[in-house]
Amino acid sequence: MRGRSASTGPTVAAAFRRTVALLGAARLHYGHGTHDARDEAAFLILHLLGLAPQPLARQANSHLSAAQAKRLQTLVERRIRTRLPAAYLVHEAWLGAHRFYVDRRVIVPRSFIAELLRARLDPWLRHPVRRALDLCTGSGCLAILTAHAFPRARIDASDDARSALAVARRNVDLHAVQRRVRLVQGDLFAGLGRRRYDLIVCNPPYVKLASMRRLPPEYRHEPGRALAGGVDGLALVHRILREAPGHLTPQGVLVCEIGHNRTALERAYPQTPFVWPETSAGPGHVFVLARGAFPLRQAASACRAPARLRRARRSTHPRAR
Repeated sequence: MRGRSASTGPTVAAAFRRTVALLGAARLHYGHGTHDARDEAAFLILHLLGLAPQPLARQANSHLSAAQAKRLQTLVERRIRTRLPAAYLVHEAWLGAHRFYVDRRVIVPRSFIAELLRARLDPWLRHPVRRALDLCTGSGCLAILTAHAFPRARIDASDDARSALAVARRNVDLHAVQRRVRLVQGDLFAGLGRRRYDLIVCNPPYVKLASMRRLPPEYRHEPGRALAGGVDGLALVHRILREAPGHLTPQGVLVCEIGHNRTALERAYPQTPFVWPETSAGPGHVFVLARGAFPLRQAASACRAPARLRRARRSTHPRAR
């Protein structure tokens, strides 16, 4: 029986076990498309094999080439030494079955809105979507997923950063949706004129100031402006809620992700009928609000925000998630 070629590396199973051990011992932080060392090891190996996310057990008895094994070792060493998220190391991130290019000009795509788009926002979206908007588009991932979910829709994707829009352009080209996704530079709704939309999706910066100061190294590699949401995490959300009515059709719907800030939002707008869809993290991370719910009434305490919060609102700008 012939032996394995000298250019053949370890089995996938063996490479996986070793990678998990190395990552686990390094006390890394996750959350950029992977949840733990096992997730990240599988992500890196599948990338090297040129495969979409899938159970790694299907490939367990396959062998990496010697070149792939060496590349895996290099990636793991860089991940541990630099604390860069793995997605930045391989310039690749996945939302469901869709692959996106990423680099440090944008944060690594991750959004519960992507889960809701798989079901075309049913049952909250009751009318056809002809025109949609993705605010704070960054890598363009939500705009592109919206284009996939609603094949007849035209989508505007807005961001205030030219560098982020360059990444979005690359992803628009990758997904061949150039004819339906228009990239617009502007601060929130600036640059959109009087356009109105049947659907607005937004994953704005929503990390509280205190949390920004405690971010692990992995998150500090991302553009801070794409994360920082001011003192209460809602600086951009307040602006979006004020300006969105002027850009929604009468049957339009706003879908916005706010992280762990549900309590603060409901205290600020106690009479607003926010709807909180179930996601993989449970309800409370994304709200849905129909055009008919506007205009909103803020609680008196929210209107009298401290000077520090007012300054944060003026200085915080959107970058896509």
